[in-house]
Amino acid sequence: MPVQEDVENLGLKALERIAKHEKECGERWAEASAELRALRNATDNHALRWEKLAWLIVTVVVTTSAALLATHTG
Repeated sequence: MPVQEDVENLGLKALERIAKHEKECGERWAEASAELRALRNATDNHALRWEKLAWLIVTVVVTTSAALLATHTG
């Protein structure tokens, strides 16, 4: 039955290749997940800095407006 052995060998080779592919994909997925977490942290930190800057600008504008109104109406 050489044909049956060839089919079995082909099946085993296919399973080995599938296992190798799954291992490589798992490693790449782990790397991608770690990179996405790092990007998320960087984005969150960046957003916090911009939020602080926005509050500073709003505070300055409101304070300046109030000071101008006080000097011109008084």
